[in-house]
Amino acid sequence: MDVKSLTQTEAQARAALLTVERYEIAVDLTDLPTGPRVRTVSTITFACGERDDLGSVETFVDCAATVLRATLNGAELGPASEGRLPLTGLARSNTLVVEAEQAETSDGPGLHRAVDPADGEVYMWTSFEPDEARHVWACFDQPDLKAPHVFTVTAPAGWTVLSNSGDASVSASGSSQIWAFPATPPLSTYNVVVNAGPLHEVRRPAGDHDLGLYARRSLAAVVDRDADNIFTVTEQGLAFYAEAFGMPFPQRRYDQVFMPEFGGAMENYGCVTWSDQFLRRSAPTPAEDELLAKVLLHEMAHMWFGNIVTMRWWDDLWLNEAFAEFACNWAAEGATIYTDAWASHLADDKLTAYIADQGPTSHPIHQPINDVAEAASIFDNITYPKGASVLRQLMVYVGEDNFRAGMTDYFARHAWGSTTLQDLIDALAATSGRDLDAWRSGWLSTAGVDRLTLEESVLVGRGPDGPPRPQVVAVGAYENKDGALVRTELRRVEVSSERTPVDLPAADFYLVNDDDLTFATTRPAAPALAAALPTPISRGVAVATVWDALLAGELSAAEVAECLTSVLRVETSDAVIEPYLMLACEVAEVWAPPAVRAELMASVASVCDQLAASRSRRRVALRFLARVTTDVAALQDAAGDDVDLGWRALIRKAELGGETAAESRALLARDTDPDAKFRALAVRAATPTVEAKEEVWQALTVDRSVPIGSFAAVTTAFHRPGQEELLAPYGERYLELLPDLHRPGMILAMFFARRLFPVHGVDEAYLSRAATAAEASAPVVRKTVDERADEVRRMIRTRDQG
Repeated sequence: MDVKSLTQTEAQARAALLTVERYEIAVDLTDLPTGPRVRTVSTITFACGERDDLGSVETFVDCAATVLRATLNGAELGPASEGRLPLTGLARSNTLVVEAEQAETSDGPGLHRAVDPADGEVYMWTSFEPDEARHVWACFDQPDLKAPHVFTVTAPAGWTVLSNSGDASVSASGSSQIWAFPATPPLSTYNVVVNAGPLHEVRRPAGDHDLGLYARRSLAAVVDRDADNIFTVTEQGLAFYAEAFGMPFPQRRYDQVFMPEFGGAMENYGCVTWSDQFLRRSAPTPAEDELLAKVLLHEMAHMWFGNIVTMRWWDDLWLNEAFAEFACNWAAEGATIYTDAWASHLADDKLTAYIADQGPTSHPIHQPINDVAEAASIFDNITYPKGASVLRQLMVYVGEDNFRAGMTDYFARHAWGSTTLQDLIDALAATSGRDLDAWRSGWLSTAGVDRLTLEESVLVGRGPDGPPRPQVVAVGAYENKDGALVRTELRRVEVSSERTPVDLPAADFYLVNDDDLTFATTRPAAPALAAALPTPISRGVAVATVWDALLAGELSAAEVAECLTSVLRVETSDAVIEPYLMLACEVAEVWAPPAVRAELMASVASVCDQLAASRSRRRVALRFLARVTTDVAALQDAAGDDVDLGWRALIRKAELGGETAAESRALLARDTDPDAKFRALAVRAATPTVEAKEEVWQALTVDRSVPIGSFAAVTTAFHRPGQEELLAPYGERYLELLPDLHRPGMILAMFFARRLFPVHGVDEAYLSRAATAAEASAPVVRKTVDERADEVRRMIRTRDQG
């Protein structure tokens, strides 16, 4: 079905006309063990305003599932068209009942049926952001029409059903069970959820809360292994946010559900859904533990930013996502053991924001959004990591105490309602006593990055269109003591014009944006000095400047690789070791000219060998050694019985032309991971033969048999340097996919468009054709293609420079 995208004008008109009072949603899952169908009955009570022309007013309810029957106030309604069911004959008080069916549950949006390859058990999850609830049941699918939701779910006996409000009453009904959930608080349609299946459960009390973890049965041992860590961070996060926002999470029960074939994580109120790829099949590395903690805290922050208080329309998406991304780093450093969270943010996500904000898809953090399809395209590196960095700058600008006080006032005033940007700015302006209009205009309404340089004792700033934005910047003064740079002074200055005097002592080196308090590029790049700086954050600022110089074509891949490997040899923080190793591999594989690629890969291998001598970093080092080594036999000896490292070594062996079939079969037989067959597929993907590439492309794009959690590993193995001739046909075949990439929903559309984009063996002419082909695609696909093409264009330029 072709469905219309809701426009802002339509949403405003509908919000002015009606008030949704209650949703009662009955969901029948009994077909799912053997079939694809889910049936729903959505009973919506809503009121219309005091107006005399209701008899002639028409509106619509969203329903992109197959409508079986619909009545409004007892009168039969006509058929739905383009995902909308027209509503006429409105009264001041209305009851709408829509019975619907959704059979596209394997690759459609909104609801997904997954079969565990380990035991054949079936699991089902929903995920509705931004407007995918309409694909499962009828609703007024826009964020500001919030209402209580009451779910009644009929499911096979032996299944567990989870929803937002928890604590369901369960009764038998033949061979099924009926799960009746209490009413939720007023929630947006994208904040609600139903998860179901024969789930493994772990529960634990934590203060006033009852915490739950769930996953498919075949991962029970992994959940049990990680439960203590997850519960600890959950309890720490709930306590931190309760204090920071002046409002405890108001529900006793807080569940986290790890589901197969799910992408990322989703902040459903009281019942967060995760990809079960976050349950690492081998013992997590320090960076993986920190990532899980930060994602957990990100989704938890949404309980306040997004669920309790919701943006009125999608132009204020940053009120949800930027705040959650900011808050997860803030809470991680302030309440957990992950005290280098901002350093890892800089080493990873913030670098992606810098390139996005200097490319063709850059946009203001806050911008007009005409319809929801356009909104799907801004779940991106501007809204998330740039938004988070800007909010950190805002907290520095107004002071943390004032920031906390403003948050408390904001939630007290707007709980269970919807807001706009101005509501938040007003709250922070009131508590800080600062006029934030110039800050708002500069940071939220203007795209692009500032550039900061130090000329003698003057900080010179340039914004995207003139003077720099209002901001607080730190400059560190460093002395060289036996080859190590030691900070002797740190000066914070408030920038409000192009030239800002800084009272600095004489020093051997000055680091602009020390402590990484703002979102700005700096110069000069000093690749030779980065490793001499004393802290993860100061080294991170220097690395970020070097990386930006690579993006701008000012440094070669060899210079950047040397900087990264030098930093890795002295780095003290496990939080940034993996991001830097990833960058170093990326430089060697996709930025370096072919003539120096082997040399740079050998340099990365050398630093991996050094890191592997440390027991705490050995597994991390060997993982990345598997990307670059030429001595696979030695790597396999070092891996021993580690199944994860065994797969990584086989992928590299396959890439280098070695015979892997027998070893792959043996490892598959030994691997207890229910998704292990996709590790074997990654080995096949790296194999440099026409037959292997065709087989894997079929699985990725035609059969769509590779779940999103395994997609990155398989596509990384597929697109290997040195295999340009084999990969050449898939550039054109990628373009043929673009018109339909959006159909499985927003998350998969972004993932497919990015991960399948070719990076080897393409030229400027191809990138131009890709941009042209994407013009007719959905906004989320077009945006992803344009962004990736810009990155690849920069890679090609660096390769050509030598």
